[in-house]
Amino acid sequence: MKLSKKWLLMSSLAIVSAMTLAACGSSEKTGKAGEVTAAESNNWPEKLTIVQMPDENNPDAGQKNDDFREAMTEYLGIEVVEMEGADYAVGIEALKSEKLDIMLVSPMSYYQAKERANIEPLVTTTSMGNEPYKTAFITHADNKDINELADLKDKTFAFVDPASSSGYMYPKAKLVTALDLDPEKMENPGYFFKTVAYSGKHDTSLMGVTMGDYDAAAVALQTINSLDEAGIIDSDDVKVIGETDEIPNAAYIMRGNLPSDLKEKIKTFYLEYDEPSYFETNYQDPSIRFTESKDSDFEIVKEMITLLGLEAK
Repeated sequence: MKLSKKWLLMSSLAIVSAMTLAACGSSEKTGKAGEVTAAESNNWPEKLTIVQMPDENNPDAGQKNDDFREAMTEYLGIEVVEMEGADYAVGIEALKSEKLDIMLVSPMSYYQAKERANIEPLVTTTSMGNEPYKTAFITHADNKDINELADLKDKTFAFVDPASSSGYMYPKAKLVTALDLDPEKMENPGYFFKTVAYSGKHDTSLMGVTMGDYDAAAVALQTINSLDEAGIIDSDDVKVIGETDEIPNAAYIMRGNLPSDLKEKIKTFYLEYDEPSYFETNYQDPSIRFTESKDSDFEIVKEMITLLGLEAK
C-alpha cells in the first residue's frame, strides 16, 4: 500500500481519541455489578493507551504483547490498549495532547518528547538483545564501488526517520565527524550524497538496499540478522562498511500528568514483569528484564543533538 505511515498513525490516534471520549461519556464501567473500579476509586483514566514501534522481525511478538497487555490490564484494574506506531513525531504530539499514555521511544525521540511534552522516563531494558545496539552502514554485497564511508559520496542513501537515534542521529553524527561534513548541508542533494531518502523503517531501508532501491543505508545492526533469520533477506546480500558507537537502549516514557499512584503502579508492573517467553520473543534473550529508566541515561543524546544543531528541529 502507498498510504503514508504518518497518515495511518494519525488516523489510528483519531480513532483512539473518539473511543476514549465515548467511554468518558458512558456510565458503563469495566467492573462487575456493584463493584467500584480502579478508575472510579482512584480517579484514574478508564483506559490506558500504549504505542509500540512495529516488530516485523518476530512473528510471535503480537501474541506475546497481547499476553503482556492482558496481564497489565488485570494488574491495574483498567483496560490497557496497545497500538502500533510508525512516526515518533506524531506519537509525541499525541502524548502532548493526552491521546496516548505510554510510548516506546528511541533515545533521540526521548529528548524530543521531553522538550515538547510533559513526559517522565519509565523503564528501559537491561540490554537490547544478543547483538550490540549500533548502526551499520550497509550496501549490497555485490557493490564494488562502496567499501568505506568515503565511498558514499554521490550515492543514493537512506536514513530511517529524522527522529530515530539508530536510523538517523548516530549515523549522521558518525558521517559528520568521520568525513568532516557540514551537518546542515549533508542531506542536500549533491552536497555529499546524490540523494537522501527517509524510509520510515529499518527493515524498509535494508530491503531497499538488497533490492537496489538505494545504493546504501544506515540501519540498526540487529536488523540484519533478525530479517535473515525471519527469511525476509539473505544476509549474504549485505555488506557492512562501517558502524557507529553503541547507542543507549530504547525506553518507555509516560505522561507526566497521570495520577501519581497510577504511575507508580505502572512502573512496578514493568519492573516485576517476569515472563521469559515475552523477552525471548521480543529481545531474543529470555534473561532480559525491564529496568528503571532515568533522565541521565540520555545525556549523550543531548550532546549529540547539540553537535548536529538539531535543537530547533
